[in-house]
This record gives sequence, structure tokens and C-alpha cells, in this order.
Amino acid sequence: MDLFNEAKKYIPGGVNSPVRAFGAVGGDPLFIKEAYGSRLVDTDGNKYIDMISSWGPLILGHCRTEVIDAICSAAKKGTSFGSPTEYETAMAKLIVEMVPSVENVRMVNSGTEAVMSAIRLARGYTGKNKVIKFEGCYHGHSDSLLVKSGSGAITFNKPSSPGIPGSTTEHTIIAEYNNIETVVDALKKYKGDVACVIVEPVAGNMGVILPEQNFLRDLRELCNENACLLIFDEVITGFRLSPGGAQEYFDIYPDLTTLGKIIGGGLPVGAFGGKKDIMEYLAPDGPVYQAGTLSGNPLAMVAGITTLNILNNKDFYNSLNKKADKLWSGLANGIKESGNKCTLNNIATMGSIFFTDKPVNNYKDAMQSDTKLYAKYFHCMLEKGVYLAPSQYEAMFISSSHSDKDIKKIIDVNYSVLKNF
Repeated sequence: MDLFNEAKKYIPGGVNSPVRAFGAVGGDPLFIKEAYGSRLVDTDGNKYIDMISSWGPLILGHCRTEVIDAICSAAKKGTSFGSPTEYETAMAKLIVEMVPSVENVRMVNSGTEAVMSAIRLARGYTGKNKVIKFEGCYHGHSDSLLVKSGSGAITFNKPSSPGIPGSTTEHTIIAEYNNIETVVDALKKYKGDVACVIVEPVAGNMGVILPEQNFLRDLRELCNENACLLIFDEVITGFRLSPGGAQEYFDIYPDLTTLGKIIGGGLPVGAFGGKKDIMEYLAPDGPVYQAGTLSGNPLAMVAGITTLNILNNKDFYNSLNKKADKLWSGLANGIKESGNKCTLNNIATMGSIFFTDKPVNNYKDAMQSDTKLYAKYFHCMLEKGVYLAPSQYEAMFISSSHSDKDIKKIIDVNYSVLKNF
């Protein structure tokens, strides 16, 4: 059976999240039958080294025994109750202990929901309307944040998808990532009406782009000076860069943090948290309403608790980052020796290869990369058994299940592919 054509009969585009359709690289998507450790197995039995890690959550790799056992044990007691469980408190306690700025946390079901709720809370707490976000930073598909920049850096922005009224995004202001002056200008222009600035502390949705020196610290100071909240979207970076996420890694602490991916151990989950006095504005304690039927789902909670308990150890990250350093160094050497014009951005266990010889520090830089070359690279790597993200503007992720043998193969395949470009 042609699985993709069959899927397209019943699912728009044949997929339940657009990037899976291979539209950015061409060809038909792989259908995965199973996975274990660092390997994906498609429905034809082909095996691939997985460099997507389910788009970030699987820092322990696929089918980690402790996580699977915890899920199975919990499932035998019930899959959803609609009432509080001890698991939710245990998860909240772990997050509060591990993430420096979080004093209270609310569980939700996805990163999109976490960000949507955090924005509502920021507006309710400050009594202000406008939100500053950065061009190229993705914060889920909620209406008010699904916008992109026009010709100006601090203009009102049109929605980037049909179905979103312009009135929904009129309070969303776009600044340029790594350009603090655009934030200064926005705060001046809309003085007294900016509720929050939201940022991916390490951008992961225009490819991996690192914050320049002092960028995050300057954002923190500007928010303090203008009585608006700083929100770190750590859906990707949370528990990936360090036990306390990007905020611990960079020693910069936001007012609110959004989380997802890793905290579910591979199951659907999201969370947002922050200072206690802000979080107390949430119902039932306060006036800002937020709710969810499956929030704090027991299976997601036990998977997350098990994962975080394994991660709550500096030695885990020391070991994992050594693997990552070996990979990034090997890829960089392959790029240099092959003579290709590529830029490798990486931090800890996240990385991206851009097909451009110029530095990539923001959205405009990323848009200069050659996506046709990336598509060729993607398919060549896939043919040799390495599964990368089917889009130039996504990240590679390393998990603890990637072996030295895996890393050597990725390095060797990368060089083999690039030298023949």
C-alpha cells in the first residue's frame, strides 16, 4: 500500500504537522514503524540514525526502558481522571527544583498552549496589551503569535496564515533577533503598553541561532526598566542545554518560562511557570482563566518525572555534551575539508547546518541559505542512513542513546556527501 497517498485521502496533506510532509525537501515522507535507542525503522524495514529525536523531546533516545516501564505501570491504573493526582505535584516539584526562575508551574498539553497561556497571564498581570516577539522565533500556532515581520522591524504585522483576523495580531510587535536596538525602539514607540517580551533564548525554529553576547542580559534589563515581563520560550531549550535550561546555561532569569517536549518523555505535554506572585493571577487563585481537560495527564506526568529524574544530574550533561562536541567538531572538519560553503551553528546538543558561507545570526541571515542545496544534502544523508530534519530551518538533536559508532558514521557520511557536492 502507498501509505502516503492513503493518508492524503483522510488527512490534509497526509500529515498531522506540515513539516513532516517533506514539502521543503521534496519526495514522500518516511512512515516509521518503530524506534529504539538512536534508530528509526521505517515500514520497509530500513534503519536510520535519528537526528530529529521527535523534534527534541527524546533526549534519552527512543524506548528508554525506565520511561516505557513507568508509562506501562501508570496506564494499568488509568489513563485520565480529570482530578488531581500525586504525579502532578511530583512533576511540579521537580520543575521548580530544576528551573531557576520557576516558583510555581501550571501543566498544559502542548508548547503552543503553554505560550498562549503565558501571554494571557502576562497581559492580565500587567494590564497591558502589546507583545514583542522576534522575527523567525516560533512560539506555536496560536493566532496572536503566528505573524512574521514586514518591511519594518517594529511595525504592526499581518497574520502569516489565512483564518487569523488582523485585529488578533495588531498588538504583536516584531523585533529582530540579536538586534537589541529594535527592542529599544519598540518599547519607546509603545511606551506603557508592552505587557511582555517573548524570546527563544536559543532560536530553534529558523535553524539553530545563538544569542549574541549580552543580548539576553540586555533584554532582561529593558524589561525591568519598562515594567514588562520577560518570557523565555524554553519548549526546545528547557532541560536540553542544562538541568535548568537556557536560563541556567546563560545565567539570565525570566519572569515566565514556557516548557514542553522533554518534560513529557515523548508524550504530549506543556507547562508554563514563573514567579509565585505572577502565577497567583491564574484561576482559581486569580482572575486570569486557563483550563484543560487532559492537563497533567498521568501518563505524560510519569514519563516526564522519570525523564527529569535521570536528567537531574550534572554528570549526565557532561557526558552528553562530550558526544555533541565530538559530533559538531567532526561535522565542522568535514565542511572545511570538503571545501563547501556551509555555516554550522551549534550549542550543547542542538545544531544546524546552513548552506551559506556567511554567519547566521538572525532570520534575514537564515533566509539567505540555499534551501535547494539543503534538500540535496538531506536526501543524500538519508540514502546513507542518517535521518535529518526535512527542512533547512529546523534543528539536529543529540540524545544520550547516540553511540560513538553513531557519531562516527554521521561524521563520515557528512564528509562523503559534501565532498561530492
